[in-house]
Amino acid sequence: MKLGSNLILTIVAIFLAQSLSSPAISSSDSATLSHLPAPKVKRIDIAKPTHILFVGNSYFYYNDSLHNHVQRMVVAAGLFKPSDLSYKSATIGGAALFDHNIDHLLDPYNLRVTKPFDIVLLQGGSAAALSDIRRKRFTETAADYAQKIRQAGGEPILYMTHAYVDPHRRYRPGMIAEIASLYIEAGNKIDALVIPVGLAFEEAYRRQPKISLHKSFDGSHPDILGTYLAAATVFASIYGQSPVGNSYDYFGEVKREDAVFLQTVAQDVVTKFYRRDR
Repeated sequence: MKLGSNLILTIVAIFLAQSLSSPAISSSDSATLSHLPAPKVKRIDIAKPTHILFVGNSYFYYNDSLHNHVQRMVVAAGLFKPSDLSYKSATIGGAALFDHNIDHLLDPYNLRVTKPFDIVLLQGGSAAALSDIRRKRFTETAADYAQKIRQAGGEPILYMTHAYVDPHRRYRPGMIAEIASLYIEAGNKIDALVIPVGLAFEEAYRRQPKISLHKSFDGSHPDILGTYLAAATVFASIYGQSPVGNSYDYFGEVKREDAVFLQTVAQDVVTKFYRRDR
């Protein structure tokens, strides 16, 4: 399969994380995250956004919805009170990015919010990186939506999805390389922040091969620990603050040791991906 940038794909494929192996996932051609090509955008312009829109599919709405977990982390961190925040999630099951009516969503009146969104997270379909046609469509849609988001006064952000694992029928080792290259290329093209959730999944599996981040029945959707890791990665990427030590544990549903582990993975991946000092 031809990709938009063979250089980025090759670097990502060779230098991801040390050998990943578990009943769910395995990869032989991987090394450390520190060798990944750096994205152009490393921080958003709005340091502490209060109005955020998540646009995606079931990867967002599984497990009580990603936007709820991120908002609770923000409150637990003491950044804002719940009344200060307006997080919305617009999801369609099985959707590609182009399935969303972005013009409708960007009108605050349509989602009953009082002001335009500060930032809009855009998540592509889980198979967006797996064919030339899909990659082209995603990149074109992201560019179109980013322009509209900026015209509406917001900042676009791309949410890098995680890879499939067994038993998904389309699982194959190294899939994350294709996903990462797509999001980095698209993000650099439109000057948008890329949130490295997919890379955080890979690193968590590298450190704890037996952890369950995916639903065991399909090898695609996130389990609660996967959603928690995604939330911590989004939090660290957007707010520039470490999630390590955050007290939010989904009302006791996430064990403290799991929360600390996933918070640490998120912070480490975000730091290395953006080449930040912390």
